Amino acid sequence: MVSTSRPRIAPGRLRELGPLNWAAWQVLSRAAGTPDAHLFSTLGRTGGLFRGWLHYSGKLMPGGRLPRHESELVILRVAHLRDCAYETDHHIRLGKRAGITPEILDRIHTGPEAPGWSPKHRALLTAVDRVVETRDLDDATWNELAEHYDERALIEIVLLTNQYEGLAATITALRIQRDDR
Repeated sequence: MVSTSRPRIAPGRLRELGPLNWAAWQVLSRAAGTPDAHLFSTLGRTGGLFRGWLHYSGKLMPGGRLPRHESELVILRVAHLRDCAYETDHHIRLGKRAGITPEILDRIHTGPEAPGWSPKHRALLTAVDRVVETRDLDDATWNELAEHYDERALIEIVLLTNQYEGLAATITALRIQRDDR
């Protein structure tokens, strides 16, 4: 569900963010190619929770064990399934750096049934769909995924999927607006 309504919580500035979160917001906004990455200027209002969330998020992506290309497949599929334009915008840009072409993006939107996926990527996207749709992985999906990933990566895939689904829900519930370019 895409909302065009006003944000429920306005993005913060120095006073609301505090000096540490304000500095983090500045750096993250520049890295995102925008003067105000609304996600960070909104979540930054939570003080230390924001920094803890950044640490956790950063351990999953870009600091996770999954190749960046595969992380972006997961994130872009979640963003598509949750109809989260903010997440999609941000990760289309990041995904380009990780080899996500317009053709791959089209296949992500079609899903795991699209022709052209390797068996590994088809299993990955099927798992993402199952977690988002059912909050679980059936045995067949798990077994298929386990043919391609070790135990640590299997855990990371579930955590990454849930991290970005939760983030999409947060963005939607708070009505965080898309960034200006």
